[in-house]
Amino acid sequence: MGEHSKALEYYEKSIKIKEISLPLAHPDLATFCSCIGGVYSKMGEYSKALEYYEKSLKIREKSRPSTPPDLATLYNNVGQLYGKMEEYSKALPFLEEALGIFGKSLPSTHINIKIVMNAIDRVKEKL
Repeated sequence: MGEHSKALEYYEKSIKIKEISLPLAHPDLATFCSCIGGVYSKMGEYSKALEYYEKSLKIREKSRPSTPPDLATLYNNVGQLYGKMEEYSKALPFLEEALGIFGKSLPSTHINIKIVMNAIDRVKEKL
C-alpha cells in the first residue's frame, strides 16, 4: 500500500503542474487522471478510481474527435471497474463501447479485443 500512496503523491504533484501549464482539455491531463484512477483501483478505492477515470474520459472526449485505442482503453477501464463494483448494468455499455472502438482500430486478433470480449462475457453472465 505504501508504494501506491507514493505513486499517488507523485501523480498529484505532476497533475497540478500540468494543470497550470496546459489547457484543461490537454490529453496529458487525461493520461494522468487515468493513471491516478488505476492506482486507486489497485488500492480497492473504486469510487475514487471512478472519479478520476470519468475526469479522464471527459478530457479525452473533448480533446480528440476520433476514436483512438487510448480512448477505448479508458472505456475498458471504467467497464472493468464497474464490474469490480458489481454494477454490471453500468459496466456493459462501457465495455461494448471499448470493443467497438478497438474493433475499428485494431486487428481482430489483438489481445485488447480478446480482453474486452472476455470481460463482456463475464458481465453478461452476472446480469
